[in-house]
Amino acid sequence: MLRLARSGTKPLPYNRTTMTSPSLTIVIPVHNEAGFVGHAIERLEAELAGLDFVLYLVENGSVDGTGAEVEALATRYPWLEAIRLPTADYGAALREGFRLSDTDWMVAFDIDYFSRRFIDQVMAEAGGADIVLASKRDPDADDQRGIVRRLGTRVFNLLLRGLFGSAVTDTHGMKAVSRKVLDDVLPDVKSTEDLFDTELVLRAERAGYRIAEVPAVVEELRPARSSYLKRVPRTLLGLLRLRRMLGRQA
Repeated sequence: MLRLARSGTKPLPYNRTTMTSPSLTIVIPVHNEAGFVGHAIERLEAELAGLDFVLYLVENGSVDGTGAEVEALATRYPWLEAIRLPTADYGAALREGFRLSDTDWMVAFDIDYFSRRFIDQVMAEAGGADIVLASKRDPDADDQRGIVRRLGTRVFNLLLRGLFGSAVTDTHGMKAVSRKVLDDVLPDVKSTEDLFDTELVLRAERAGYRIAEVPAVVEELRPARSSYLKRVPRTLLGLLRLRRMLGRQA
């Protein structure tokens, strides 16, 4: 099923009659993933075998053949819905998937980074948490990325603590957010691109929602494509803007 997202328009909810408890939506943004997205979805199907879920695959601003591949996947897999956005924006794609969902829990994955183990942990924590984060900074985490990316995560965590007084250790990567958090917090989130999920988590933390962190196992399907030289200045400026907007809470 293809959904063309339009500002201010919410399609009819995706009806399922056999959702597990808690019911689950997975949101994966994709941008310029032609030739890769199909293989990744095959792996995801095998990884999540036996799980009842709906997947929103949110193509955003691709200039290759990703859009056509995503639409073809939606006709192949009954649990997959394709959403198309005109502009390349990871955070806006996550927001749109969250906005369209109508299940108890929403899980954010990347097309090259997903885990059945994490979903099982979410379901185990669901009764005692409102957000579940897969933390790459947890002492029991298995982070197989290169040293530069691990250092970047460490610095980002220090900035979260210093600028915002946050107690969470990781706002990027796999996460699960409950319906009540999204209904309450999502309308206030202003950030897009790299900091959408960071602002969402910080606002939920400040609102007193229960946040659980579980150790992440980071084994990506391919080397990272994003450039730190491009992301670091943008992220630093974004954090400063967010600091002015939210202030610091000790």
